[in-house]
Amino acid sequence: MPSCEPVPPAACLPAKTFRSYLPRCHRTYSCVHCRAHLAKHDELISKSFQGSHGRAYLFNSVVNVGCGPAEQRLLLTGLHSVADIFCENCKTTLGWKYEQAFETSQKYKEGKYIIEMSHMASELGTD
Repeated sequence: MPSCEPVPPAACLPAKTFRSYLPRCHRTYSCVHCRAHLAKHDELISKSFQGSHGRAYLFNSVVNVGCGPAEQRLLLTGLHSVADIFCENCKTTLGWKYEQAFETSQKYKEGKYIIEMSHMASELGTD
């Protein structure tokens, strides 16, 4: 039975070092540009979101991602305070983090992350 421990950096990608490695026994999502791990499949909330450049997924939490300053944007579902998120390794803008939702029906998004599918690759786990 495979171990569900995080992958040591040398065993995964010897040429690159990321801040966080996700366990290889779980399905994960990675940056399509540099393969840095971004999120576990277990953190996926919804596949029914629209990003600036196409379809996007909503995640509860992410790794190896930095945040820019928050700003107010009028999105399809109303006014939100959001911060662009980027890959810590290659600096590609991936999507955004919902900082604040101004409509009650959208409050569930606060603290959650949108990653556009065009910047993300899915990797199957070993279990």
